[in-house]
Amino acid sequence: MTVNGRLVALAAQSMLATATGRSCGYGSVPAQTAQPTGANLPYSVLYELGQDSSGPAFGDMHGDARVLIQVTSAAATAELASALADKVRAGFLGRTANGWVFPISLTGCVVVDRDLDREDGTSVAGSVYSYVQRFALTVTTVG
Repeated sequence: MTVNGRLVALAAQSMLATATGRSCGYGSVPAQTAQPTGANLPYSVLYELGQDSSGPAFGDMHGDARVLIQVTSAAATAELASALADKVRAGFLGRTANGWVFPISLTGCVVVDRDLDREDGTSVAGSVYSYVQRFALTVTTVG
């Protein structure tokens, strides 16, 4: 069975808004009406980067796909961009004894693993600082 990358990305976008308390756009700046903070800095932008496998690795009984997601945290200062990136990282990777602190909820799929795949750090364009991170989500279908 295949994994719908768009639905995984939308679920991750929703999780990020909860985890960071800031709006997260899908491929662009969040809409002014996006919850919880609209297009006001700081915010994050999520990009779906596709899947780097169409089936489980040999011997891996838990994954149907490895979905790659990039998150760019944007802010008015380098410090604020880094602080938002810390919240994004905690949203994706934070765990308790019982599982993920911030679940990524999907119908028909379960995210069984999350990894920080790459972290490019801070850059600036104009007067907006950005911090780029890429995460890999191992997703399996259920049912």
